[in-house]
Amino acid sequence: MIDPAVTAAVDMLSAAGVPSPRYDAEELAAFVLGVPRSRLGPFSETARARYDALVARRAAREPLQHLTGEAPFRHLVLAVGPGVFVPRPETEGLVDLVLAECGPGRVAVDLCAGSGAIAASIAAEAPGTEVHAVELSPEAVMWLRRNGSGVHIHHADVSGFAGPTADVVVSNPPYLPTQTAVEPEVAADPPLALWGGRDGLALIPAVLETAARLLRPGGLVALEHDVSHQVSVLECLRGKGFEDVRGHRDLTGRDRYVTGRKMPG
Repeated sequence: MIDPAVTAAVDMLSAAGVPSPRYDAEELAAFVLGVPRSRLGPFSETARARYDALVARRAAREPLQHLTGEAPFRHLVLAVGPGVFVPRPETEGLVDLVLAECGPGRVAVDLCAGSGAIAASIAAEAPGTEVHAVELSPEAVMWLRRNGSGVHIHHADVSGFAGPTADVVVSNPPYLPTQTAVEPEVAADPPLALWGGRDGLALIPAVLETAARLLRPGGLVALEHDVSHQVSVLECLRGKGFEDVRGHRDLTGRDRYVTGRKMPG
């Protein structure tokens, strides 16, 4: 039997404008009780007090992932918290675009790696790949080290990174235009991971220049972008000398990713 406190929490979170009040209320209950959501039961007095405190913080729009300390991503559960971008489900599709390029003897580089969601997923799903993750923020690097078992971690600026010759370069860079209105949970992410200048495209040329420098001829670059950016990013890819340039949609049908291959020679 689910504790009545969970029902009360759903009402409280709904009134606070939380987008998924029942899911969040049940996730917090499962976190406090140490059980799956399918096995929720009554709270002890101590657990109830802890639960109520967490629900109040969630109602204040503190991210759920900051409260539980973890975020699911593909087949992984990542450690996250203040100071690192919380990975979103749409980025899972970016991993799908590069897995065919990975495997034994292959080298993959994740630029703007954040929590390591992409790099760790490649390492887990394409065993034998030499995976490198590059992140500038020292706070994010601390989380990256927790998640990046088997990944070569580089605390470095994308523009100055002198890494190995790669078969694939993948990136989910900061790309939100600075005037974009965002939910409180998004605003809790570090600014360095969110904002891409006035038009949201400030960092993308540097990412593509580094990709062009690292990739072997024929190597693949894959990039996530804002839904309004695909035409601009495709033009940037062509301008940086990539061929077989393509746009891709996410699971909701929105323009979300681009890929291209480094021209031979």
